[in-house]
Amino acid sequence: MLQAQLTIDPAFRVAPVRRRTFGTFVEHLGRCVYTGIYEPGHPTADEDGFRGDVLALTRELGVSTVRYPGGNFVSGYRWEDGIGPRANRPRRLDLAWHSTETNEVGVDEFMRWTRLAGVEPMMAVNLGTRGVQEALDLLEYCNIRSGTALSDLRIANGSKDPHDVRMWCLGNEMDGPWQIGHKTAREYGRLAAETARAMRMIDPNLELVACGSSGSSMPTFGSWEATVLEETYDVVDHISCHAYYEEKDGDLGGFLACSTDMEHFIASVAATADHVGARLRSRKRIGISFDEWNIWYLSRFRSAEPPTDWPVAPPLLEDHYHLADAVALGGLLITLLRNSDRVLAASLAQLVNVIAPIMTEPGGRVWKQTTFHPFAQASRYASGDVLRVEPVSPMYDTAEFGEVPVLHAVATHDEDDETTTLFAVNRSTEEPVTLEIDARALGRDVVITSADTLTDPDVYARNTADAPDRVAPRANPDHRADPLRVVLPPVSWNVIRLGLR
Repeated sequence: MLQAQLTIDPAFRVAPVRRRTFGTFVEHLGRCVYTGIYEPGHPTADEDGFRGDVLALTRELGVSTVRYPGGNFVSGYRWEDGIGPRANRPRRLDLAWHSTETNEVGVDEFMRWTRLAGVEPMMAVNLGTRGVQEALDLLEYCNIRSGTALSDLRIANGSKDPHDVRMWCLGNEMDGPWQIGHKTAREYGRLAAETARAMRMIDPNLELVACGSSGSSMPTFGSWEATVLEETYDVVDHISCHAYYEEKDGDLGGFLACSTDMEHFIASVAATADHVGARLRSRKRIGISFDEWNIWYLSRFRSAEPPTDWPVAPPLLEDHYHLADAVALGGLLITLLRNSDRVLAASLAQLVNVIAPIMTEPGGRVWKQTTFHPFAQASRYASGDVLRVEPVSPMYDTAEFGEVPVLHAVATHDEDDETTTLFAVNRSTEEPVTLEIDARALGRDVVITSADTLTDPDVYARNTADAPDRVAPRANPDHRADPLRVVLPPVSWNVIRLGLR
């Protein structure tokens, strides 16, 4: 059996736990909106057509923010199409996902849904086919109380109070040739800066996110961030990162270590931002909004036959996740928490049906994918401050990342309720890890009070509507033999709670 040790000490503080780390993403893509969050006629639907079963699981998932309406979709979106009487709303071609958009759900409906779900809205503006004026119009419609043409139109449409959206994304993945309105870094940077300055004339206290690279493998990665920030540094608060991971060529060990790439991605973007800030003689520090991240089998999507028609809400990107996917996702969550000094917001893409932790049947059941559980547990238990832990762990070799540690971990500590939580992943595909925890800095009476593990003898076990709890967290009995020792099964996500004896 493998052996590992780590130390938990409140002095090793990274930053406060950022509630926005636990954001997600709703895009008009596939069945995320239609038969996802919205399905009139469903047995659980309310008077607005929102599925109550999805709302309940969204609350259980612990979502803090939701980014909307895209994603690639936003780069061709006319927000005015989705307001006013539904009977008058136009149907449009969605070029991003080769679908027909009915516009049954738009800004006002989405905002009502966020209030029901208890989440903060995070809006994206179209800087692909549109620009400064359209962004200003949407901001006026959403945030001005009354007395202007667009704020009064919102009131006439049934939303008396302003939506008060605080966080805004200035476009989406504008570095990508697949994006409608794709631009060079200089073109996009100037447009984003012009849009940001104008939006701040309406409200100087908005939080604005500039588009970073849509992936660290992009040929323009690094130079894109530098050029965009040269134009926008003084008028934005964050720059975005997007990353998706999948198992490649049967390399399970490498896949479980994919957070190694995310760690490098974050460090590279932070270094680039700081370099630009130093050149500009600025004391400001740009944050990172990791507003698209997930496990996504992109290779399957790329190899699929392109559609020949324009369907409404077709099933797209409906990956069915197994245990190994959930453990890899848990490792990514650990990395986001470990970098809470710089990653100030994040969005798991997406919430329902589309590479999502929640799956639905049209007119029928809802269930939790395996990936639901690490996210829900991290959102529930991470509180107070993030503590850096540096495990002493065995190493193993991967084809993509070289030598990596078997154990990946982070801790949070809440002084108010005197609880500490350790989140840990055992990446070994074959062997359990006996973990010894040095918690002397927390007090001599601190012990493990509970330990949950997400694992299965079959690393490719999945949840389904018929077997929704095949893979779910279960109590790990091994910590009972010793107050600060626990055995972590191979390929497992673990939540270990410490408190007073």
